[in-house]
Amino acid sequence: MTDTPLLSAHGLSKRYGARIGCQDVSFDLHEGEVLAVVGESGSGKSTLLRLLSTELEPNAGAIRYRMRDGAVREVTEMPEADRRLLFRTEWGFVRQDAREGLRMNVTAGGNVAEPLMAVGRRHYGHIRAEAVDWLSRVEIDGARVDDNPTAFSGGMRQRLQIARNLVTNPRLVFMDEPTSGLDVSVQARLLDLIRGLVTELGLAVVIVTHDLAVARLLSHRMLVMRAGRVIESGLTDQVLDDPEQAYTQLLVSSVLAA
Repeated sequence: MTDTPLLSAHGLSKRYGARIGCQDVSFDLHEGEVLAVVGESGSGKSTLLRLLSTELEPNAGAIRYRMRDGAVREVTEMPEADRRLLFRTEWGFVRQDAREGLRMNVTAGGNVAEPLMAVGRRHYGHIRAEAVDWLSRVEIDGARVDDNPTAFSGGMRQRLQIARNLVTNPRLVFMDEPTSGLDVSVQARLLDLIRGLVTELGLAVVIVTHDLAVARLLSHRMLVMRAGRVIESGLTDQVLDDPEQAYTQLLVSSVLAA
């Protein structure tokens, strides 16, 4: 087990004209570790996630990632083709709206199979069998392998999106409010599923959420953001049970009062 982080952010900053989206954010993330980024709307947490996943270019700072061969690469300096390869082989992104992370006109099995074909798998029978297996792992009946996501509920779509992202055994997964907008019972079931898969596969995860209960259940460490800056960080239970900053105290107390 290496001491070199899997992912490191150093002084990440992004401005939108005069407005600060993200300012001087730094952290390390290791294999098997889940980092929650929390804060109110407009706090900068989504900007940070988009920077880390290379959807946005930072105005300043660096993102370093340790490849499977041990080489550490500066992600912001990688060619676009290499970044796309990362998302096919080592990274995943579970989006808040599953419709943005799925091919809605492609069958459930096809959605799971496409990433396998993108990494060179060609045997149709094996690919289909693996797709059915992954559907069952995310609690979707394998008999629905040929159904389109348009026929699925919101919770089922989100589980299908998770299968699509994990089928190639990534090392790092970004999650953007993965349970937002779902019924409470569906949300609880999905959280249990995510937690089990993260533990089973030893995934490193960066999860953005406004829900502190989600952060407590899934994450080991937490960044609290406000106005684009990290104002508090630490072990999740420590931050939530004994917050130092007044803003974090207000976030926690608002949950307790709800």
